[in-house]
Amino acid sequence: MKRYLVFALVGPFVGGFLLLLTTTYQSGYWTQTSLGEVGKLFAVFFKTLQYSYLFGVLPSLMIGAVDDILIHIRRIGPTLRMLLVGLFAFVLASLTYSSRGPDSGAVQFILYGMVGFVPSVISSWLVHRYVEEPQSAAAPT
Repeated sequence: MKRYLVFALVGPFVGGFLLLLTTTYQSGYWTQTSLGEVGKLFAVFFKTLQYSYLFGVLPSLMIGAVDDILIHIRRIGPTLRMLLVGLFAFVLASLTYSSRGPDSGAVQFILYGMVGFVPSVISSWLVHRYVEEPQSAAAPT
């Protein structure tokens, strides 16, 4: 249960911030703004944080479920598990957020994929580091 709590708390927070950074980059905000206006970015982030949790908790819990499934496979170590969870989230986020129109491309695919990859890897690492992992049961004789 702690695993899902970590994914539900960390995923929408980090993913929402990365999604905001990605959309501001895609809109050209960073080419027209100075460092003095970065405070506006954080103001928008904290004003929209409730929506990040509203729309991000369920996908984060789904990624947490994938992490929970992979932890029960003995041959998959923690590092490989983090990578697999991150790649799964990368593909899902990039397919969910990126467009398929004429403005789509590799940069957009990668940026929106990182919105899923980074929070899922951080959450998986936190779970590995701070939550007790289940011990594998001995085979019956």
